[in-house]
Amino acid sequence: MSTVALTRETFEATVTKPGITLVDWWASWCGPCRMFAPVFQAASRQHPDITFGKIDTEDQPELSAAARISSIPTLMAFRDGILVFSQPGALPAAGLEQLIQAVRGLDMDEVRAGLARQQAAGVPR
Repeated sequence: MSTVALTRETFEATVTKPGITLVDWWASWCGPCRMFAPVFQAASRQHPDITFGKIDTEDQPELSAAARISSIPTLMAFRDGILVFSQPGALPAAGLEQLIQAVRGLDMDEVRAGLARQQAAGVPR
């Protein structure tokens, strides 16, 4: 599967669906973003069961602000609608593959239980 362009209108529906969604926040003027783009694209072909979304921060400033993007590229990973990873910086291919395997290996029952404990304790998400 190739990457899909995400917008304010499509973001929530995409990241809240079951399964894994990786989101690359980028801009055309960003050198590290341009270096990461082929790595992200290659991973999308290797993992057709994962949704790979790209958000142009210049084209989607409201969405970028809502997500508190302060550095690009930023990579986010969602699993079953839950943000499980967010980090600025371009990853090499091996690092992206390691992240994908880590997200695949998550025990989502444990993740949900941890979120419930945080909410009960009043810790903001």
